[in-house]
Amino acid sequence: MEQVFINKIIPFSCVDGFGNRTAIFLQGCNQDCQYCHNPETIHLCTGCGACVNVCPAKALSMSKGRVVYDPETCCGCDTCLHTCTINASPKTRLMDAETVFSQIQSYFPFIDGITTSGGECTLYPGFLTELYRLVKAAGKTTYMDTNGQAPLWEFAELLEVTDQTMIDLKAGTSKDHIRLTGRSYELPAENIRRMAEMGKLYEIRTVVVPDIVDNQKTVELGSQLIAAYPNIRYKLIKFRRYGVRKQFSDIREPSDEMMEELRQTARDLGVENVVLV
Repeated sequence: MEQVFINKIIPFSCVDGFGNRTAIFLQGCNQDCQYCHNPETIHLCTGCGACVNVCPAKALSMSKGRVVYDPETCCGCDTCLHTCTINASPKTRLMDAETVFSQIQSYFPFIDGITTSGGECTLYPGFLTELYRLVKAAGKTTYMDTNGQAPLWEFAELLEVTDQTMIDLKAGTSKDHIRLTGRSYELPAENIRRMAEMGKLYEIRTVVVPDIVDNQKTVELGSQLIAAYPNIRYKLIKFRRYGVRKQFSDIREPSDEMMEELRQTARDLGVENVVLV
């Protein structure tokens, strides 16, 4: 079985898809969003060891050129994350699908299903397929939280065991999307179109960030992509400065008035379910 680096597992979440869900965050991402609220999930640890000596709980050690993390010893101070210079968390565990499944199985009486996130979980389609099969066999649903930068329609085996996707639309033009994330918007938009047609799109999400991108164009594009599907919701998320990288902590937060205007734009374009967060 394929092994991947798991950043963390949240046993119970009500914000990662329908109902109560277990959220599994994988390490590594193929975008570099300027405002990222989880920048420590972007890269894989290189094993430089800079975080080991500064860990006050001695939860980190070196073994065979790799940083090894002991979650039982960790005090949650995040000193290691502040020490790392490449946006990589050493607090990860290398796990295969069966190991993850065995760890989360005790939550199943209390949840509707699982959601895989990141980082970017679609970097590991083989792992997702194996995990989703196990979860589906146990009678629970499988949701995928993705930035849409992988052609999901090419992963036939994965889609067979994927109940729903949740796809980010970061910006409404290629220029803005590249400025914000380092990559263009064409793949996420195509994934939104195709997953909606297949009945596998639960929601799309846009983080509203003033000044950096044209948020009006983003919401217009997103609304046009999903307006024909009344069951798909559009989640508009207000950018907040807390938790972002220091160099982007002075980005202006959107006003409530801006958020309401964008919600009205989506409604005017035919989206019935618009949520502000």
